[in-house]
Amino acid sequence: MEESTSFYTSSEKYPLSKETYKIIGLAMEVHKEIGKGFLEIVYKDALEIEFNDNNVSYEREKPYEINYKGRLLKRQYIADFVAFNQIILEIKDQSGIYDEDIKQTINYLACSKLHIGLIINFGEESLTFRRVILT
Repeated sequence: MEESTSFYTSSEKYPLSKETYKIIGLAMEVHKEIGKGFLEIVYKDALEIEFNDNNVSYEREKPYEINYKGRLLKRQYIADFVAFNQIILEIKDQSGIYDEDIKQTINYLACSKLHIGLIINFGEESLTFRRVILT
């Protein structure tokens, strides 16, 4: 029996809203402070400082194994961040958030067995983000 997968984004009701708001607020602070134009690694380093300064529990570059027909693949997914032990963060520095980014995040959520993802994009004049929830 195949498990059905659905997801929704943006403003629909979602779990862990307090935690995602906190993460988004800290990402806005990073963007306000350094703006656009840096590499992803710079935003990750700055966001890590904000997480530490604001008592956000997180793991950076957390690996997840990928199971294929009961066997583990050699490659792993490396999450940019996992915050509050429940939210996958995918950090971007590009001109927008695209369908491919959403599909990638859905795959990461499925692999990690987590249900909430945030795509945070520092690559525009204003910070953009997208919540992705896998049910």
